[in-house]
Amino acid sequence: MFWPAVVGAIAAFVLISRLVVADEAAPAPEKIAVDPTHCRPEATKPRAAIAPQLVKFDVSPFPYSGDNPADGKPFLDYDKNGQRGHISPRGSFHLEAEAYNDQRSLLYLPAGFDLSRPEQALIAVFFHGNFARLDRDVERRQRVPQQLAQSGLNAALVAPQFAVDIADSSPGRFWENGVFKQYLAEAAKHLAELRGEPCTRAIFDRLGVVLVAYSGGYDPAAYALAVGGADSRIRGVILLDALYGETDKFDKWIGSSVGAGGPAFFFSAYSDSSLAENMALQRSLLAQHIKVDVSPHALQLTQGSVTFLFAGPGIDHKGFVTSAWVRDPLEAALSAIVGFRTAPRPAQPVAARATKPIARAVAGQPK
Repeated sequence: MFWPAVVGAIAAFVLISRLVVADEAAPAPEKIAVDPTHCRPEATKPRAAIAPQLVKFDVSPFPYSGDNPADGKPFLDYDKNGQRGHISPRGSFHLEAEAYNDQRSLLYLPAGFDLSRPEQALIAVFFHGNFARLDRDVERRQRVPQQLAQSGLNAALVAPQFAVDIADSSPGRFWENGVFKQYLAEAAKHLAELRGEPCTRAIFDRLGVVLVAYSGGYDPAAYALAVGGADSRIRGVILLDALYGETDKFDKWIGSSVGAGGPAFFFSAYSDSSLAENMALQRSLLAQHIKVDVSPHALQLTQGSVTFLFAGPGIDHKGFVTSAWVRDPLEAALSAIVGFRTAPRPAQPVAARATKPIARAVAGQPK
């Protein structure tokens, strides 16, 4: 009886140890092998931050000369003195050369980013909203690289430029089948070059992806999920006051990639501005018997979780990335992702005032 007891005790200890580790690494995908013959150990270990840089891509949302899938008509639908352009959904004409021709993306590697454990590393892809430029708005005004660094998430940042500084959410080439996957493949090349270790390209090209969209970024995000061809790499979607349409595409993606034990998570934080679409999506998911959390006491984004957070009445949509239910909401959302951190961090509480009214409304109870 002595040896079975000892063996049982050892097995229990190992199991408990694994569970403790798994609590922090729960949503991590299958382990990604690092071939030591191609990368020296030093090439993948944590380093100092590499400042944000604008890098030109061959595969980028714009320029785009195909059709608009909404109406089947050419995207470049106007000619002015021999210069092609597009009439935006709000009726304004914009020249291709000025608004739809920037092929750059913003890349950033925060301090401590660790590629030696690639199964616990991510690429955070940020889709900006309308009236945006990557350097002026994404980097400086919204402080996206800074919020990523502060979050402690073990992730590199990639942010493509869409329409430049106008009111247009068009996805451009991300409307096309498989182009988002091609974009990620090129991002891997540029991130490896930014790091100064070309051998890491193959590792970057297999990392999980968290897709973050603010405001008008919903449109390219929806198409990246629907036709982008990168489904196996998507570990989560974060919408920051961004559900203004294409709700059916998010609904379908949640059903296949999050619900029923899928590998990803979904999180949508919203103000009054996008309340209607968020409520509609919640009702649809509940009708499909997909578990929805609308009143999180502590925000935790884990594999298979679907979370909605009403930021509260009167929240300014234009400043939502930097001030909503908390200061620096993007940092709060990224820090809540379980399993991909440079260091453990306790979960952050969520203000109850922001979620209770919506929780009652979804449940069908009196407001």
